[in-house]
Formats: sequence, structure tokens, C-alpha cells
Amino acid sequence: MNFEIKYKDARARLGILTTSHGKIRTPALMPVVHPGRQTLPVKEHGAEIVITNAYLIYKNEELRERALQEGVHGLLDFSGPIVTDSGSFQLSTYGEVEVSNPEIIKFQEAIGTDIGTSLDLPTPPDVTKKRAERDLEVTLERAREALEVRENLTLNSVVQGSTYPDLRERCAQELASMDFEVHPIGAVVPLMESYRYRELVEVVMASVEHLPDSRPRHLMGAGHPMVFALAVAMGCDLFDSAAYILYAQDDRLLMPDGTHKLENLVEMPCSCEVCRTYTPQDLINKKKEERTLLLAQHNLAISFAEIRQIRQAIVEGSLWELVEQRCRAHPYLLDALRKLVTYSPQIEKYDPPYKKSAFFYSGSESLNRPEVHRHWEKVRNLPRKEAVLLLPPVTKPYSQNLHPYLGIAYGRGACEGMLTGKLDLQLAVVDVPFGVIPLELDQVYPLAQNETPTIMDTEARLQVKRMVEEYLEGYATVLVASSLVKRYELDITEQVTVVDPISMDTHDLKRVRMIADYQFQPGAGEALFDDQVRVVKSRKTGKIRHLYQGEDLIATLRASDGVLVLAVLGARKLHQHLPYPVNRVVVNEEAEPFAREGKSIFAKFVINCDIDIRAQEEVLIVNSEDELLAFGKSLLNGREITDFKTGQAVKTRKGGF
Repeated sequence: MNFEIKYKDARARLGILTTSHGKIRTPALMPVVHPGRQTLPVKEHGAEIVITNAYLIYKNEELRERALQEGVHGLLDFSGPIVTDSGSFQLSTYGEVEVSNPEIIKFQEAIGTDIGTSLDLPTPPDVTKKRAERDLEVTLERAREALEVRENLTLNSVVQGSTYPDLRERCAQELASMDFEVHPIGAVVPLMESYRYRELVEVVMASVEHLPDSRPRHLMGAGHPMVFALAVAMGCDLFDSAAYILYAQDDRLLMPDGTHKLENLVEMPCSCEVCRTYTPQDLINKKKEERTLLLAQHNLAISFAEIRQIRQAIVEGSLWELVEQRCRAHPYLLDALRKLVTYSPQIEKYDPPYKKSAFFYSGSESLNRPEVHRHWEKVRNLPRKEAVLLLPPVTKPYSQNLHPYLGIAYGRGACEGMLTGKLDLQLAVVDVPFGVIPLELDQVYPLAQNETPTIMDTEARLQVKRMVEEYLEGYATVLVASSLVKRYELDITEQVTVVDPISMDTHDLKRVRMIADYQFQPGAGEALFDDQVRVVKSRKTGKIRHLYQGEDLIATLRASDGVLVLAVLGARKLHQHLPYPVNRVVVNEEAEPFAREGKSIFAKFVINCDIDIRAQEEVLIVNSEDELLAFGKSLLNGREITDFKTGQAVKTRKGGF
């Protein structure tokens, strides 16, 4: 089995999972196929991978013999990858099963399953911690036993621990040290059935944070499309669904925003084939068996459509917007979202800093997205100047539309210094959701690529107030526009003074230096761009495009997101300035000649890297002696680069050093 990440957003991964029976795209939905009475051809409705129960096959003599002769793929008439469960569901339901862990492992191997599962011990919510600890020991012992018994079987090992995050964390850590390929997160169905989504977030995040990034994660029993986006944002890659058929048997239709009872419908809820062909009354009039199959077909269509929309959102970088939409469909899902954003510092490590999609504010929960957390951490660490002038927002980009406001200043003695250039003044805009935006950064993603409502909510006002007041603590002289004082009720008492507008033409060098400090680390701007830098602007837009030292290109300011893209000279300067291993990906001797030739870097050749690297960032490629070989764009973050042994880690821009 092989797993490779292609795109990322939040903690989500769009990847390719390769098995002996083909490749599937993740996130992926695995319809549950009953081995003895499956009546809906799920492959015709979009299934790339399915899951079935090896224990049910094992217990039925006829099914067992067929599976041993034809293989599980022949038994199910499905040519794609098949995952098998071990009987843990029956164990949790009935308290015992008539098979041992070694027996079910050997059986799954014998019938040719692509991914088998050890016989873990599911522990439901709300049991005592003593019982959860006892059950966890059994699960871990059976996991070790499964590895000893298997020969060539790719194995799941399920993370258990009930609703105790510390036990989930411990289980994940111990399983991570073992040689498994996939990790389901188990015993969460009772939480979803009782709408305890906030606790679901705690359980999943405690597990995912301590599982290897290179292994897919399967959220067991999460078959309702209304939870897919939330789970994917937390880092889950696989889902199994029996809901499509179980809900159909109960005359219920799945939708991304909830569930509909057929008897309550006047109109069909979507445009799938079933909804286009039949009215609610048509379906009610059909025989139970036929109606169930038609509703199951609708449920599968909706479920697969949601998975496709999620994958597209990951590529675009708009997954958080989709999660916020879905979580507003139910109050308890909104609880889950509000819990999830408390994990923003952890999620930010995986969330790419630069995306194709703009940042759309859809409510107070947007204030705590990883992008906001990242910006605030960077801005707080930027070098402080003598004084700061905070201005109200105007049309983006702010720096091109602020001239009428640049004459407004506060504070005694500041105006003369500002006009004569004797005062080292930082200009910044205050806006939702990013709080304080230094004017030099106003074209950097997502500070210019975001939209918020014109009517501000109370939570946004309070958060920006906190940001501003914290930011101002580092300045001796503070100048704030009166409209900001009123809007955010700031504790500022200086008098207003009107002066002539300030020309922005002298700010080009300050702008690119601060962008470099923001993008790499404080001090990088001075190292990259000395006072002799030549700035070349776009004739069409007037924006900075290229930065030269003499005739040598240092960097280009990318138009789409305002980020610096290094050239050869820029990479050399940054390498000289940043201490090892900051911003570096270190490759072994085998990969060194390929790096020098400008070939992409694969994870298996990486021997070290800066753990703080984020996906989509400019990185330096060096050897073990810290010799600069090449530079390029990271495709994974630092933790993923060190954990993965397959797939690309860096897309090289230029070698030849």
C-alpha cells in the first residue's frame, strides 16, 4: 500500500491511496457492502472502494467457502480495493464473537482483502476510565498480536479510548510506533447518533495529532454527509457508510444539511436521478423493497457528491468555508465547529499559507481560523518602529486607496516628525478579521484576498479591540484615527490633528523588507534587500513585480498573493542569513545530484528539515553539510516531510548551485 498527498487545506489531505486492486482518491467514502445480501451495485453509483465484514463471511459456511475459492473480490463482484472489518462491531454489540484475533487476521489474508483489521475491543462513551483503560490494553495487545500473525496483509489498527482524550492520545502514540498502514478511529458512532459532535472533535483531534502523517485515517461509522467536511478538516481520509441503506430502509433521505423523512416531503430535495424521476408520492406508492433501493441510490448520490465537493474545496483552499456552512445546519455541529477552532494553533501547522481561494468571513467562528492565528503570530513578532499610525479600512489594496486618510494623525509632536521623515512611523490598517495589517503587507495573501460583511458583529469588534490594544503596547508614540477609537471603543485619548497627505512612493523598499520578514522571519528583509535594490513595477497595475541587485534578480513579488518568489540570488542571500536548519530541506547524497539539476525532491531522500516549514512555502534545499543545492516550493509541511517515505516533498524551482 502507498499513500501520497497531492493537495492540503486545514488538516485535510487530498491524496492517492494505492493498493493491489487499484488507486483511490482520498478523502473517500467506502459503502458498507453486506456479503450475503447486497442488492445495490455500489460501483455503478460511484464507489471506488468498499468495506465489508470478514466476520460475517467467516461465520457463514457458504460465504466462507466462496470467499476462500473466489476471493473476497469475487464474492462481492467488486474489482476495486476492499477493506474488511474483523467483527469488532459484533463484539461491541453482543459482547463476544466466535473467532480469535489470529484466526480472523489469517482469514482476511486468505480471502485477499486489501486492508484488513485487527480484532480490537471497542469501548463506548461514558464508561468508567478504569474500564476504558482495561479495554485499551486488550486493543493494544491484539494490535501487537496481529502484526506477529500477518504475513503480507495490509493492516488497520483502531484507535480506542472511549471519550477520554488522554487515552486516545496514548493509544495513537503506541499504535504509531507499530508497523501498521491505516488507522481507524473507532467507537464514535454513539457520539454521532446522540449529536455529541463536540466530543467527537475532542476524540478525533486527540487521535490524529499523535498518528503518523504518512498513514491514512478512517473515521469509523461516519456515514452521514453532514459530518464529512468537519471530519476531513480534522485530518480524516476515509469514511464508511451503512447509513445510505439503513436510512433508506427507514424512508429517510440524506442531505449535507440534515435528514428528510419521505412522508414529510412535498418536493424531492435534490437533482439526482431519483429526485428528477420521482415525486415523494411516487415513492410512497412503491413497494417497500423497491422504494428502499431508490432511496439508497439517492443517499449514495448525495454522499458521493459531498465527497467530491470536499475534494474540490481542498484544491481551491476553501474547505473552512464549506465546514462553516455545514456546521450551521445543526446547533450541535456548530458546537463542534467552535470546539475545532480552539485547535487552530495545531491545525495552522498543516494549513497552507497561500491558497487559490479568497478568505470569506461567514460568522464569528471565522475569527479563529488558522489564517487569522498565523497572521497574528507573525505580526506580533515583527520589529517595532518608533511610532504607529492606525487607519480605518478602505477599498483593498489599502495602500492604493488611503491617500485621503494619510493626513489624519494623533499625538503631540508627531506631525512635524512625520512630515520631515524624522519619525520612524509604522502605517497600519485596522480591519476584520485580521486586526492590524501593516501597510507594507496589504497585498500579501490573505490580507488583501478576503471579504467580510459591512455590518460588523460584536465578537469581531471585541477581538479586533483586543488585537489593537495588544499591538500598541510595543510603541512609544501611538496615532489612531478617531473613527477607529469610536468603532472599537479603544482606550486612546490623543487629540486629532490634520496634516497634508504623505506620499507612499518612498515605501517600496520598506514594503518588500516587511514582506520578507513576515514570510520568512524578522531580519530576512534587510538580508535580501539592501538600499541599492532596484524595484521594477508592473506598467499595467503599478504594483511591485521584480527586485534586482544590479542586473541580478533577487525575487519576484507574485501578483496573485503578494508573496516573494525567490530567484537564485535571493536563495543565496537567504541561505547566508538564516541559521541551519531554518527554512531548509536536507537531502541525502543519493538525491544531491538530482537537486542540483533542478529535479523535484521526494520525501524518501530527505534526512532532515525545518519542522516549522508549511506547505506551499519557499524553501532551501541543502545537503548534510548545509551546502545550497537548489530552492523550491514545499508541497508538505515539515512534520509530513520527515514522516512520509513516498511522494514529492518539494517542487524544485532552480538547481545548479
